[in-house]
Amino acid sequence: MSSTATPPPEDGATPSDEEWAEFLRQAESGVGRDKAPKEPSARARMVTARLRDLDEEAVSRSRGRRLPWRKKPPVAGAWQPEGWRTGPEWRKRGGGRKRSGFISLLAVVLVTALALVAVRPSLLTDHLPWRDSDGPASLPPLPPETARPTSAPSDDPAPDGPTLAEPFRGSPALRWADGADGIEAPPAKAVGGMSEQQVAHVLATMKKLLVTANLAPATLRGESPAAVLDLLEPRQKDVQDELRKALKHPARGRDPLALFTRFDPREVRPVGDVVKTRGRMTFKAGKPGSVEVHADYTFVYPVRKAVSGPPRLERSLVRRELTLVLYDPTKYQVTAGKPALTRFDYQLYNSACDMHDGYVHPQFPDDAPAPEATGPASDPYDRGTPLPDGRQGCGTVTRT
Repeated sequence: MSSTATPPPEDGATPSDEEWAEFLRQAESGVGRDKAPKEPSARARMVTARLRDLDEEAVSRSRGRRLPWRKKPPVAGAWQPEGWRTGPEWRKRGGGRKRSGFISLLAVVLVTALALVAVRPSLLTDHLPWRDSDGPASLPPLPPETARPTSAPSDDPAPDGPTLAEPFRGSPALRWADGADGIEAPPAKAVGGMSEQQVAHVLATMKKLLVTANLAPATLRGESPAAVLDLLEPRQKDVQDELRKALKHPARGRDPLALFTRFDPREVRPVGDVVKTRGRMTFKAGKPGSVEVHADYTFVYPVRKAVSGPPRLERSLVRRELTLVLYDPTKYQVTAGKPALTRFDYQLYNSACDMHDGYVHPQFPDDAPAPEATGPASDPYDRGTPLPDGRQGCGTVTRT
């Protein structure tokens, strides 16, 4: 029985196991020796290997995993959800619940804050833009006073009264200058036959007098301000003698408060180290060969009682009008560079009446009833009218 070997597959195809077995059987029997299957080409092997890999990968995917030795490199950005940079996808995946919780929390905070402000408005007003978060309240300072005001100033809008940390709160003085900064001399110029240098000298003397008599700590605590007397014309004996006697032996009609601001340290002590100041200084030609300098200033002093007890604060005010005249020593018998004091009027506000011991006596609500006022009520912050010549009695104040 003759037999014929199975023809080899076409070039490029891989024989199956059955075909190789049949070939071997035929080879052993001598049939088809010249028909051995050919080795596939390199290109055929590559194609075959690639197809086998694809089949294996398909099987792996159907099983839910990928063969580790054939892992495909990830494509940049392929795994991120659409819009992952701008947010729509995370909102869909639970962001709505987070946002709802945040809004609820915000609503609770707002309601609580409104309730606190309703109980204490200063919690809000203390943090307005013009307030200093690290210290006392401070509004923008007023520009220098260059002319007589036409009306009284309004109060500071703070709803609460003064405190030891903020002694000028609720007062127009909150926007006044501090101490000597509020005493500004105008630019000097030659006038009345006096040179610019002479005018500048008497302006500087006026400022030094005001500072020493009303702002110097030693003067405020009751010491004798001899330096002020040294600034004045020594030939003006009546003024010099009057002031020296008043300092040594104060009495009715001879009160050092006419020129000096003094507090009894056994009674009160200052609150802080700031005295608020507001006013103006002017000059004009006087008699031929002289220049007159006029000053009109108000000083605000916050004080508390020196004795132990509740730290209650009060403010006393003093307004002063003074005139200095500097004469040309080549035309008058005067001391060169020493001006004469020709006017010194004053008014106290919030000081006990009928006390002539040389001290300002601030009044506190728990003090014993003070003597009945004999003068009219007045607003100590109203600088719209000049002080009258001489004292007009002790009146009441509408605010401090």
